[in-house]
Amino acid sequence: MSPVAALASIFGQLSVLAVGGIAPVLPEMQRQLVDVHRFMDRTEFAALFALAQAAPGPNMMVATLIGWQVAGPAGAVVATGALILPSSLLTYATAHAWHRFRDRPWRRLIQTGLTPVTVGLVAAGAALLAVSTTTGVVTGLITLATVAVVLRTRLHPLWMLALGAVLGALLG
Repeated sequence: MSPVAALASIFGQLSVLAVGGIAPVLPEMQRQLVDVHRFMDRTEFAALFALAQAAPGPNMMVATLIGWQVAGPAGAVVATGALILPSSLLTYATAHAWHRFRDRPWRRLIQTGLTPVTVGLVAAGAALLAVSTTTGVVTGLITLATVAVVLRTRLHPLWMLALGAVLGALLG
């Protein structure tokens, strides 16, 4: 399979699983790109994800960056399209029914059930990125301290990102 076809397959499948955004599918995305297809290593994946998060725009830009890294402009277009198109078509097809049955008890049950699933998938993605970017004791401590501060305060996570970058540069 060509790299462009592989990107279409990977991101097309992830598209319909990306409940709540791209974060829930990060573990599977990394597994496919790093372990299965060996398009990049874990560090490259984490760097591309960080770059996509830092750039203005939607967080799904990681697909565009990965596509570009793997197969140039064609890879960027295919990965982005494959991530957007299937879920958009599915959303369009189901939106009418979802709205039509808005007062049904089963609809509320589905929404209630999807909430912990989405939270768990996002947490799995965060854990995967933490493991991928932790290169030693210092970076591990920085990661743990960042998680503790973000969970216990209302401090914006970008401040912790900046502080972690400075500490990593000074201590690493």
